[in-house]
Amino acid sequence: MKKLWATYKKHEEIINYLIVGVCTTIFSLIFYFASTRTFLDPNNPLELQIANIIKWVSGVLFAYVTNKIFVFKSKRKDILKEFVQFTSSRVATLFLDMFVMWLMVTKMGIWDVIATLVSQVLVTVGNYILSKLLVFRKKKD
Repeated sequence: MKKLWATYKKHEEIINYLIVGVCTTIFSLIFYFASTRTFLDPNNPLELQIANIIKWVSGVLFAYVTNKIFVFKSKRKDILKEFVQFTSSRVATLFLDMFVMWLMVTKMGIWDVIATLVSQVLVTVGNYILSKLLVFRKKKD
């Protein structure tokens, strides 16, 4: 058990990011599938992107809070500035997500569930890199 705990502590940030990432993905996918299975048609390119934006907004809000508290343990006092940086960094991956969904669903005819899962993997990796390097970077003494 001590070895397991030592391994966790050594890789705590990335392990927590993966856990939070899975939770964020589930949270945002609930919003995506709720909207595409009730009032938006994923076969309509415009409605597909609206569903994607709903997914993104819900995911960003959830991810900011959980990343700040559990992953990067940010103590910054300028929360508004931090949130704006976080949200801005997520805009780049929103465009990646929209492109992947457009390419796979609209152009290639791939089922939106598969396309969403592929997109989420790419977005998660991109989000970690941007959060680590731009938003929650540790200041050097």
